[in-house]
Amino acid sequence: MDIYEEVKSYQRIGIGGHIRPDGDCIGASLGLYFYLKKRLPEADIFVFLERPGNSFRNIPGIECIHSEEDYRDWEAMDVFIALDTVPERMGAALDLYKRAEKTINIDHHISNQAEDAMVNYVVPKASATSELIYDVIDKSYLDATIAQLLYMGMAHDTGVFHYSNTSPKTLRVAADLLEYGFDFPKLIDETFYEKTYLQNQILGRIILDSRRYLDGRIIIGAADYHFIKTYDAKKEDFEGVVNQLRITEGVECAVFLYEKEKGCFKCSLRASSDLVDVAKIAVEFGGGGHVRASGFDARMELSVLEDKLVEMISKQITA
Repeated sequence: MDIYEEVKSYQRIGIGGHIRPDGDCIGASLGLYFYLKKRLPEADIFVFLERPGNSFRNIPGIECIHSEEDYRDWEAMDVFIALDTVPERMGAALDLYKRAEKTINIDHHISNQAEDAMVNYVVPKASATSELIYDVIDKSYLDATIAQLLYMGMAHDTGVFHYSNTSPKTLRVAADLLEYGFDFPKLIDETFYEKTYLQNQILGRIILDSRRYLDGRIIIGAADYHFIKTYDAKKEDFEGVVNQLRITEGVECAVFLYEKEKGCFKCSLRASSDLVDVAKIAVEFGGGGHVRASGFDARMELSVLEDKLVEMISKQITA
């Protein structure tokens, strides 16, 4: 795919990603935004995402994101590009996607069936959607701004090139992006590693109260409504919790549950090996993701949800 060829004849171009956007979603969206601004300076180009967490406060283009809760009063886009998601998980921006004359879907999630848009570019073997944006752009238009955004996206979705989705190609792309000379240690420290004191307190409390099953091969941490109110916690305060649970010795699968609203839990799943395919579990609950990293939302009692997840994960481990 050449994304320029797909959109060059359109005036109003929308770019959007999934709810609760992560580093890859944000990096891919803003990287593509700056690329298209260079290629189509006369076009009106917009990025529609929920407001990113504070850790992204210093990245280029953060002020260009439109985070209105209701887009129904917006004029329709000529073309809308959905990144890192199936359209149904775009939240309020789904309205703009549905009203667009042309729709494009670029994603790397195995749960994306590549059937939702008029043009689909879904490559599950890619490390990140940001890597796919690198693939669909003309490299002669790359600059330090675009490069650092795509690098950030790839770094976030690979655990800073640590997860199993890191391929030789991923590292070659990362090396090419680093040639543009941005301050990558500062970028990754601020957006990936840095925690507030409150976040560290919350992480410690969740680990202390976590529960282990199947001789320690499954670990589950949770933050219910009371916990969230006690700490006055926001969704960004739970970043990285599930990954910290996963790297516990002996753990094959880690689960983190937090009550995003009364009676509704956000579930994040991480696997340490191929023994557990967490994407299959997430799909059962209407979510999705990758073999080793997936998530979903569920309206269910915490104890019931936890028991069900332990049963499903145990079946895969002991199969």
